[in-house]
Amino acid sequence: QPAGPRRMVLIGRPLGLHTPYFFPERAGRTYEPTRYLRILEPHRNLFTVFSGMSHRGYPGGHGTLAALMTGVSAEAFRNGNDVHNTISLDQEVASRIGTDTRYPCLVLGGGDLAWSRRGVRVPSQDRATQVFRQLFIQGTPAEVAREIQRIRDGQSILDGVRAQAQAMHANLGVDDRHRLDLFLSSVREAEQRLQQDEAWVNRPKPRVTAAPLTDDFLTGQMLDRSRQWYDLVHLALQTDSTRVVSLHLYSHAERLNLEGVTLTPHDASHHGQDESKIGQLARIEEAEIRLFAGFLEKLKTTTERSETLLNRTAVFYATNLGNASAHTVDNLPILLAGGGFRHQGHVAYNRRDNIPLPNLFVRMMQQMGLESRDRKST
Repeated sequence: QPAGPRRMVLIGRPLGLHTPYFFPERAGRTYEPTRYLRILEPHRNLFTVFSGMSHRGYPGGHGTLAALMTGVSAEAFRNGNDVHNTISLDQEVASRIGTDTRYPCLVLGGGDLAWSRRGVRVPSQDRATQVFRQLFIQGTPAEVAREIQRIRDGQSILDGVRAQAQAMHANLGVDDRHRLDLFLSSVREAEQRLQQDEAWVNRPKPRVTAAPLTDDFLTGQMLDRSRQWYDLVHLALQTDSTRVVSLHLYSHAERLNLEGVTLTPHDASHHGQDESKIGQLARIEEAEIRLFAGFLEKLKTTTERSETLLNRTAVFYATNLGNASAHTVDNLPILLAGGGFRHQGHVAYNRRDNIPLPNLFVRMMQQMGLESRDRKST
């Protein structure tokens, strides 16, 4: 295991990957790289590809993205894609190590990858300019004073809420007491967050040479937007502003400025085995994987106490769809890079009888020196 601080980045994509161009035929370290893995060949010894893994029993469809990082039981899906969720991996890890940094966890890119212990969606920041400011722009004295007042106001409100809730407790039935206990646990989490905010508010933010961002790339520029998110995540890790990140890289109905591509990412991914559409899909996904390769390169060439940032950071890259064209959710394309693991090239499980993906989540936590409290909670 890495000797210094351990970190985790979870990257989720909503439209799958064309698995014939992703999964190698042979298992182990001596696999022949596929079309997509050739792009990652410079990092070959620093990642593992997994096939034959999934969240077993999930219904098909895009809605399963909400449970990609939780592994909640299949029974939690009620009406169609409505999921009664549980805590996601990033939030579980942040709850253990988040007090060591200014931000316990960054949830970026929009989407719904991150979920609290009560199964409530954690808001995701989709404006890169605001995230950069939050991380690296020092507030004026007046802004700092307002932030301190906000924290104190929040603490006062929580004190009142907790007192009222405790006064109600004795008069409630068993079910209502359970609901109230869940509510009080969220109050305690909010109090802990405010205490951490107060401890950091007067500390100077790290200085970076990167220029402040000026464009959020919210529509029409998927690749530029992804590159910007990757750069921000690298800066956040490099400055130890956080040690846990979840990043949603969305693509749907955007027109891309790629040679030979006229389809949107969604249309290309729903190709129906049309070879011309698959050809366009491959160009789109190759461009995305090149950006991911660039992110790994940044982590690999950044050192911290004589060790690379990549060796200290477990980077999980996955999607909730095994075949986007058919909306299937088995045999998910999964890649795990860095993190100080002894990488095995291609780990191939049974593609018809998949291994549960949460098994890998547990292993990732163990690598960070954390034991899983409950298999269902990870």
